[in-house]
Amino acid sequence: MSAVSCSTASSSGGCGLRSQLKTCALPAFSSLNFTRTVPTSQSDRLSIQRLALVHGNRKARGTTISMALVDERQSTGQNVADPPRILAYNLVQGALVKWRWKEDKSVPDTPTALLLHGILGSGKNWGTFARRLAHEFPTWQFLLVDLRCHGDSASLKKRGPHSVATTASDVLKLVAQLRLTPRVLVGHSFGGKVVLSMVDQAAKPLPRPVRAWVLDATPGKVRAGGDGEDHPRELISFLRTLPKVVSSKREVLNALIKEGFSNDVAQWVVTNLRPTGPSCSSFSWTFDLDGISQLYQSYEDTNLWNFVENLPRGVHVNFLKAERSLHRWALEDLQRIHAAEELASEEGAGVEMHVLEDAGHWVHTDNPDGLFRILSSSFQVLGA
Repeated sequence: MSAVSCSTASSSGGCGLRSQLKTCALPAFSSLNFTRTVPTSQSDRLSIQRLALVHGNRKARGTTISMALVDERQSTGQNVADPPRILAYNLVQGALVKWRWKEDKSVPDTPTALLLHGILGSGKNWGTFARRLAHEFPTWQFLLVDLRCHGDSASLKKRGPHSVATTASDVLKLVAQLRLTPRVLVGHSFGGKVVLSMVDQAAKPLPRPVRAWVLDATPGKVRAGGDGEDHPRELISFLRTLPKVVSSKREVLNALIKEGFSNDVAQWVVTNLRPTGPSCSSFSWTFDLDGISQLYQSYEDTNLWNFVENLPRGVHVNFLKAERSLHRWALEDLQRIHAAEELASEEGAGVEMHVLEDAGHWVHTDNPDGLFRILSSSFQVLGA
C-alpha cells in the first residue's frame, strides 16, 4: 500500500479532499483528469510524483462542481493559478489502487472511504486502522483529514463560525477539489455529526449509494460522562489555561493528571504537542483551542434528528454504540433510531444500530478487531 500526505507546510498548493455545500464554484487542478492506473506496489516516490502532477503550478480553468458526493458537472469559469489549500490530509491507498486518465471510463473510479476524527484529535488517529483496511481491501483508498482547528489544518485560518456545519462544508469542498466521490463516510464522536451534516448538505439526488458510520455519537443531545469519567468541555477549558508554549510534554502530562484527568486521556492529549524548533527545547499545540471550544459547543447544540428521520434515497446510516459508553446513550436515542430504521426502509434508505462489545468511547483503540469486523461489511458490499 502507499500513503500520500498533504500538509499546510507544502508550498505547491492544494491540500485537500473534500466535497461541497449544495453547489459552489471551485478552481480545478490543471491535471486532475490524471487519476490512477499504475499499481501502488511500486515505490511511494512514484505516487508522490504523480500527485505532484495533479498539484502542479500550471494554470487551470475554474469549474462549478455539484457535490462530489453527488456528481461532477463542470462549466467554464475564470482562469486561476493554484487551488486554495482547504485542509491537510493523508491518503492511504491499497496495493491495487491504480492511476488512470479521467476520460478513460473503462476503468472504474477508485472506491474511497473518508475517516474523520473527533474533538482534539487529528487524521493520524485513524492511521493504523486505515492501513489495516487498505491491506484487507486493496482496491480501496482511505482519506484521513485534519478537520478545521485541528492538526496541520489549524494553521489554515478559517472564517467563523466554527461549527459542525462549517466543518462539514470544509470537508465537502476538499472532496470536490480532489474530485473524489466517497462511498463510505466514517466519523468518530464529533466527526460522526460532521458526517451526518455532510450528507445533509450534499446536493440530491446522490449518484450512488452512500454508507455513513456514526461512531459512539447520537444525532442530537450530547451527554457528558459520569463521575470519574473525562469531560471534554472541562478538558478544553483546562487546556486553554495552560501556556501556549511549554518546555516539555511531561509538564503537560503531569498537569492533566493532577487536575484529575485519566492517564490515557493525558497521554493522548500530549500527542498534539510539537517542537517549536529543531532543538526540541519547547513545544506548542497543533490545534486552535479557541476554535475547538466553539466546535465543541456546536457539537452539543447541533440536532440532526430531522435528517436521520427523513433520509434521502440511497443513504444508509449506521450508528455504533460502544458497550461501555452508556452515558452517551439514552433510551430515547435508541428508540428513535429503531423507529428511523422502519421509516428509512420504506423510503429506499437505511438506518442500522450496532453495539461494539468491550469498548469505551475510544472505539478504534479499545476494540479495533471488533470495529474492523463491523465496518468491513461496507467495503465488502460496495467493493469495486
